[in-house]
Amino acid sequence: MASSSHRRPRPERRTRRVPVVTVVAVAAVALVVSLVVAFRPDGGSETGADAGARTVEPAAGAGVSGAPTATGTTGSPSPKPKPSSASPSATAGRASTPAATPAGASGSSGGRSAAPAARTASGAAPSAGRIAPGTAYRGIATSYDVGNGDGACSYGPTSDVMTAAMNTADYETSKACGAYVLVRAGSGASITVRITNECPAPCEAGQLDLSRQAFAKLAPLSAGRIAITWSLLSPATSDTISIRYKTGSTQYWCGIQAIGHRNPLARLEVRTSAGWTRLARTDYNYFLSEQGSGCGGALRLTDIYGEQLTVEGIAVRANVVQSTRVQFARH
Repeated sequence: MASSSHRRPRPERRTRRVPVVTVVAVAAVALVVSLVVAFRPDGGSETGADAGARTVEPAAGAGVSGAPTATGTTGSPSPKPKPSSASPSATAGRASTPAATPAGASGSSGGRSAAPAARTASGAAPSAGRIAPGTAYRGIATSYDVGNGDGACSYGPTSDVMTAAMNTADYETSKACGAYVLVRAGSGASITVRITNECPAPCEAGQLDLSRQAFAKLAPLSAGRIAITWSLLSPATSDTISIRYKTGSTQYWCGIQAIGHRNPLARLEVRTSAGWTRLARTDYNYFLSEQGSGCGGALRLTDIYGEQLTVEGIAVRANVVQSTRVQFARH
């Protein structure tokens, strides 16, 4: 038995005659209808200006911006700025230091004169070495007997016992000499000391060898070694910088030392017929003029912040501390 189908059986075809008049009438009606459709205002395909006259509605759910989209000469939307792909780099063991903005600076020049090149904003230290401002260093504190207070920095005997010896790595060929550092212990106690000496191996990077008096303000001497953090200071002071020529100095050879500077000294220069000449620094904190160039002439001192001070009128007087009227700015 055949299966049922969804198709219906075709009806039996029958032949019918259609009068000619009827055919003509139908054709006439069809012609009239075609003409009406062709001449309708909205009839036919859209071309020319009419093709873009319609307003296209946004699809359901599409976001519509209320602000106009800028276009270029081609009519295509301008590309949005891409986010920067640069990632910040970290310095191992040191906290990052934000870039400083000069005090009083504004986003517009506004006719203001630029700050002198010799002085930079607080926090910026273009000449800083291993010890940079605004950075906290971790290390170990130990103690030693400072004796008469003299040390590798060659400042000579002193009654000031709030001093410390810097490890060789951070001493950096006497660049740390004269620096004031704030030292904090885990207990919360803190002290300020001045670097006057070097602590050679086995002192390690980050370590400070404090005077016994300074160490005792942080922990009992019996503790021996304690964990600390320390950072550079630019302290308040009414003192001015002094200059000392080394023993044996003459106009033909001299060693020059700066004493009492508020901020660490980055370089010392002498004025010669060829201009300013930078002197080499020794690990005992003197700047040497091996050929005598500039000995007894004008000096230019630069701190780690880039500030420059010019000193004149300092004669070659060996081992005599001669005062100046200048001091680096506080940061």
